[in-house]
Amino acid sequence: MSEAIDLLTITYQEDDLELVKEIDKKILSKGAWVTILYSYKEWDKKKESYGDKKFSIRRYQKSGDNYMPRSKFNISSVKQAKKLIDFLQELLEEDLDQ
Repeated sequence: MSEAIDLLTITYQEDDLELVKEIDKKILSKGAWVTILYSYKEWDKKKESYGDKKFSIRRYQKSGDNYMPRSKFNISSVKQAKKLIDFLQELLEEDLDQ
């Protein structure tokens, strides 16, 4: 896969067309297991343009000198991401109240 965390990407290309375009990423954890949150857009063949922003949390495991993909969770829309943020915020506020 990749030897360096900074080189890990969600970008996917076939021929000369970038089907998954990485917009940004945030490394959430490092070590033998790496967790990265990506924002990306997918190419819509019918519209011949990129769709709305989506998100993906990916986990990689270091094996030798390389990081191998092990799991992923896709957040399919900004609306779904907002719901996740709101719920996490509620949980964090409960912990702060204790």
